[in-house]
Formats: sequence, structure tokens, C-alpha cells
Amino acid sequence: MRVVNAASRLTGRGRGTVAGGRVALRVAPRLLDHLSCGLKLALVSGTNGKTTTTACLAAALATSGVVATNATGSNMLPGHVAALGGSSAGTAVLECDEVWLPRAIPVECPSAVVLLNLSRDQLDRTAEVRHVANAWAASLVAYRGVCVANADDPLVVSAAQSAPCVAWFAGGLEFRQDAIACPRCMGRVHFDDADWRCECGLARPEPDAVLGDGTAIVDGTPVPFAVALPGAFNLGNGLAALLAAVRLGVDPAAAAAAICAVRDVAGRFSELDVDGTRARLLLAKNPAGWSALLELLDGDDTPVVVAINARVADGLDPSWLYDVAFERLGARRVVATGERWRDLSTRLFYAGVAHTTEPVPRRAIASIDADRVDVIANYTAFAALSGGR
Repeated sequence: MRVVNAASRLTGRGRGTVAGGRVALRVAPRLLDHLSCGLKLALVSGTNGKTTTTACLAAALATSGVVATNATGSNMLPGHVAALGGSSAGTAVLECDEVWLPRAIPVECPSAVVLLNLSRDQLDRTAEVRHVANAWAASLVAYRGVCVANADDPLVVSAAQSAPCVAWFAGGLEFRQDAIACPRCMGRVHFDDADWRCECGLARPEPDAVLGDGTAIVDGTPVPFAVALPGAFNLGNGLAALLAAVRLGVDPAAAAAAICAVRDVAGRFSELDVDGTRARLLLAKNPAGWSALLELLDGDDTPVVVAINARVADGLDPSWLYDVAFERLGARRVVATGERWRDLSTRLFYAGVAHTTEPVPRRAIASIDADRVDVIANYTAFAALSGGR
């Protein structure tokens, strides 16, 4: 696998994180069964937050020993092979694409499955969210590990209730548009502050883990909990990791301390220097992710550069831009950039957001005469910037 991955990098065909796994699975289709056998393994899935939650859970489990993980975000089965094939660790935490999760569970037999959220994302290549939720539910019926699931997402709850053993965390749900219709009866889901319910009987379960004031309360026991990563959504991701770690046998206080020490996840919230301007890099891939980041940015006047591409990894259809409340940037100085800057500029026009345009992201950053700027980019635009291009 290492030779194939190196060849992939040298020929410019990719980053060399999954090519070896693809070849290995063609040669030995049951390889992943073998690699995962006997491991204490956790799979982390959902539309948003997978990479961060995986990093937090890996940090928590590392308090008890070496942990294998797919930190590069290669989250389909070839990426899992690549992560496990080069490690002798007895514990692993793997981010798993939400569409691939039903295939991964019976093959890898994880000790824990962490379900974060479900919302629309790249519908040109993936299924509608209720189809994904139904596939999750079918795969969990015979699952014998612990399912750690977000009590605040009706789609996740509907799927997770199929599992024999479920632990619930209060992970929040900022973007509710995909959860308005009940996944069971298609009636209206009624949200009331932190609670939700449907007339058919589907309702928010009582969480085993909740957030307090500077604390997390797991099974009634409070532990100090102040994550270093910004935003309410990262508190929810950290809480998911904490509950999963506790269910896998880690001391709650030790797990919480390790999670709170995580400061950088695959370049998210890192800073890039562009001609003396400090650019904070933020990743938003879909309407739900945008909703969370816009909440984080509310009340600030830092200029914003928005970079949008529409490659295969981003989703080829950028019409999702019209599901994002860009109106919230109306008081900010905004520059539209990326390969689809024209689509973005049109959307900003209809949102009433005054802005300038510059197709090249680094030039867009440099065009703002300011000490600081927030750069919000979707997947490939973010990867190019965080990789220094």
C-alpha cells in the first residue's frame, strides 16, 4: 500500500491516502474484515463534524494507548484500509462517510458507532437524507456495539432507535430545515427550545450526556469541559466524543481533558499569512455547515472572503448557495472568490450583500486592506488554501 500511495503522490493523481487501500481491496476483498478483527474500533459518521469528532475521540482514547485513525479525512472503505493497514494499534477511530456507513458496520464490526447529524449535502452524488437515515436504521438492527447518537436530530434518532444499545448526547441542531418533516410519518416535527416531538410519538429521547456551564454532565456526573475549538457546534462534537469515550471505558475526566486540548483539526480554524494579512480558514460544505459558521461569526465586523468551487468532492451543483442565509453577512466587507465566484456573486446580489469579486482566493485575501480576515471555503477551495496554494 505504501508503494502505491507514494506513486499516487509522485504522479500527481492524488494525496496518496487511499490509492493503496483501493488496490489492496481489489487484491484481497476481505482485507478490511481481517484488519478490523479484534480492534476496539469506533466509527464516526454524519453530514457535518465527522473529522473534528474523530480527532476528539482519538485524543480521548489515546489516554489509554496508541490509536489508529484516518486523520486525512479519507472516510470510505479504502481509506479505512489505508489507516488500519499501516498500524499495529489495538484501538482505532475512523471517520466514515454517511452513505458508506451501512457497508462499513457489518464488515468492521465496530465497538461504537457515533451518529452526529443528517442534512442535505452533494445531492448530485448522494441520496436524499431520509434514504440515508433508513439505510442507517437497517444496518443498526443487528448491531451489537453501542450506538452514540445525537438526541437533537430527529433523523438521527429515528435511525438510532433501531440499535439494541443506544447512548444519547445533546448535540444541538442549528439547521432544522431537513428535520421539519417527521422521518416516520412525514407529519410536522414541533421544535420547542431544546425539545422536539411529533404527534406520531417520535420524540427527543432523554440525553445521557448534556452540556452545563463550563462542564459536561455524563450519566449525571459533571466534569470540566471547555473545548478549545470555537463555536457551539464544536461543543456538540466534543460532547459526542466524550460520551463515546466513556462508553468505551475511558475515565470521564481524562477523556474530557484530552478533548479540550484539541486545538487544530485538519487545518480548520488555522491561520494563513497572505502578504501580512492573517486569514483564519473556516470550512463550510453545505447549508447546515454554513448555518453553524454564520452563527459563530455573528456580532463581528471582520472582513470575509467566501471561496466556492464545484468539483466532484464539493458537489457539482452549487444551487445549494440559495439555501444559505448570506443575508447575515450584510454588515460585513465581503469578497467572492473561487472557481464559481460568478454563482456566488449572483447569490450575494440577491441577498443584498455588497461585495467585490476576485477569482483567485489568495489574491482575494490580499485585496482586503486589513490585519485580519475570515475565509470561509468549501471543500476543495479550503484544501487548496490550507495546503498553501
